[in-house]
Amino acid sequence: MIRPVRLSLSDVLSLGLLGIRTRRLRAVLSALGISLGIATMIVVTGIPASSQAALLDKLTALGTNMLRAEPQPNQTPPVVLPESTLGSVRRIGPVTTAAVVANTHAVVRRSDRVDPQDGSGLAVLASSQDLLDALNGSLLSGKSFDDGLPTVVLGYVAASRLGIPRLVPGQPPVVMIGTRWFTVTGILAPMPLAPDVERAVLVGWESARALLGFDGHPTVVYVKAREDAITDVRAVLPATVNPELPGMVQVSRPSDALAAKQATQTTFSALFLGLAGVALLVGGVGVANTMFISVLERRREIGLRRALGATRGQIRGQFLTEAVALSGLGGLAGTLLGVVVTLGYTTYQGWPPVIPPLAVGVGVLGALVIGVLAGLHPSIRAARLTPTQALATA
Repeated sequence: MIRPVRLSLSDVLSLGLLGIRTRRLRAVLSALGISLGIATMIVVTGIPASSQAALLDKLTALGTNMLRAEPQPNQTPPVVLPESTLGSVRRIGPVTTAAVVANTHAVVRRSDRVDPQDGSGLAVLASSQDLLDALNGSLLSGKSFDDGLPTVVLGYVAASRLGIPRLVPGQPPVVMIGTRWFTVTGILAPMPLAPDVERAVLVGWESARALLGFDGHPTVVYVKAREDAITDVRAVLPATVNPELPGMVQVSRPSDALAAKQATQTTFSALFLGLAGVALLVGGVGVANTMFISVLERRREIGLRRALGATRGQIRGQFLTEAVALSGLGGLAGTLLGVVVTLGYTTYQGWPPVIPPLAVGVGVLGALVIGVLAGLHPSIRAARLTPTQALATA
């Protein structure tokens, strides 16, 4: 009995690619079908994910993870927070950034010729160094103050009222606080989260103590924490800020934007799964249809190979390899196309580009799985044909 020749992996791959090489136009059109399906999957996940990232950035800028703690107003005598407040708050585990400010009750003037009682409705606040990080703020021009030196940073509104709309390099303006001159080193950009800071002149904490007679007790504490722990941080903040009188501390509630952010994440996740499933289904149907037609058209080839000694397993392997190769090439092309389209569109929109790794992985591996599923039945059908059946119906 003559044993059939065992085909090596390279031989099986060569036979599987035979149909693709000899029917290039059909192969291209079939690969195009699954390419568009995979590209659609990546685009419908990448573009919404990028849009979501841009939306979440905007929601985060609204202070979804920020809290503000301060003494209850209109108390007699006034509630005074401990000098150690900032260090205590920073020791709360989920807290990422904390900063404090305090009203020095000093008066700021543009020059010594202005009425000493006319402060233009501006407050002079002693500030810790991390204030801008805690408030998602930034400098419009210049740099932050040098704590320990007579330097200040002006809020956006304060700069306008003092007649200092911008800083000229090499010519820093000065303002008078009390009876001392302070050099303006920076101007803050608008800060919608903290309108009181926009209307303030910020002095370094140590500078305020040394030059303005500040007593070192903070009046407002700003805290940023992990969003998943913001409720827990809010619960422990009063006792941390003022252990002796926690009931005399009021803490802002988390921003409504946090709930909107969480709802947005859930909505988009469900949308991604639904659209990706539809795109993969379309691609799989296209490959299965192509393989069925290929088996019908190549009956003569199947019969001839069976007559020459090819086993059913070799016939199955040939057509299954062709289906997987067709799907794999389409998957690679579709993945590349989807990534390029997503990057181009997000760049045009000014969004942060987000390509979900899962979508890219599914784009390649999913295409191979689709190839196996789509080619399984046609390959089995081809292997079941006897030489006489194949040649008779060819």
